[in-house]
Amino acid sequence: MLEIRNISKTFNAGTINEKCALRDVSLTLNDGDFVTVIGGNGAGKSTLLNAIAGTWLVDEGSIEIDGINITKLPEHKRARYIGRVFQDPMMGTAATMQIEENLALAKRRGKKRTLKVGITPAEREEYKKVLKTLDLGLEDRLTAKVGLLSGGQRQALTLLMAALQKPKLLLLDEHTAALDPKTAAKVLATTEKIVTRDHLTTVMITHNMRDAIAHGNRLIMMYEGQIVVDISGEEKKNLTVEYLLQLFEKASGQALASDRMLLS
Repeated sequence: MLEIRNISKTFNAGTINEKCALRDVSLTLNDGDFVTVIGGNGAGKSTLLNAIAGTWLVDEGSIEIDGINITKLPEHKRARYIGRVFQDPMMGTAATMQIEENLALAKRRGKKRTLKVGITPAEREEYKKVLKTLDLGLEDRLTAKVGLLSGGQRQALTLLMAALQKPKLLLLDEHTAALDPKTAAKVLATTEKIVTRDHLTTVMITHNMRDAIAHGNRLIMMYEGQIVVDISGEEKKNLTVEYLLQLFEKASGQALASDRMLLS
């Protein structure tokens, strides 16, 4: 479903601030893979997701989704293939619009706009049904402004919107990092349910090593713009934080420089 071949990305090339964020990265995801991505600050995690989403075009290499070469496509044209949830709960929704209006926008992503009625009664019933799966009571608040929701409610809604059209690829960029632990656990459980139910190919960045181990069928760790650890199958199921740290030290030749993941 996702084929990344030898991509590289350097920012501010030729200047004193030159930063090589991705170094000849290759990654293949099969249909339905749920991959968690971890690594210290500056490891290249968010740059990888931004390269896939088209926020930044890569300097070298190619990116394909379901056999379609999207390497040169601008971000808005990739939206028909990709659903995305950001770290900031405020980024994925329109605060001044109603819940049902936000869902309607998500349902029409990648489709041509027409002069038909904005939201049909059948659509409204569909939105109530999908909102009920969140177990947050939002199905009874369809006309409420999204700006009135809590951060956790808003992030859960963003997740639902990103998955509504069953995208070929779902990108989750530390989507629970700004939430309190209880709400984060709720959103993660919802994520697992939606990804499994709809068989979505998913890439999830997290700084929480235990979350990375607990979720998904594959785990990759990045360091200095490269993938240094790639674990799946039975090895992933039996993985522990201690063993993961050993793998990182063996691959990178040094201990984990940032303690942010450990503190998580």
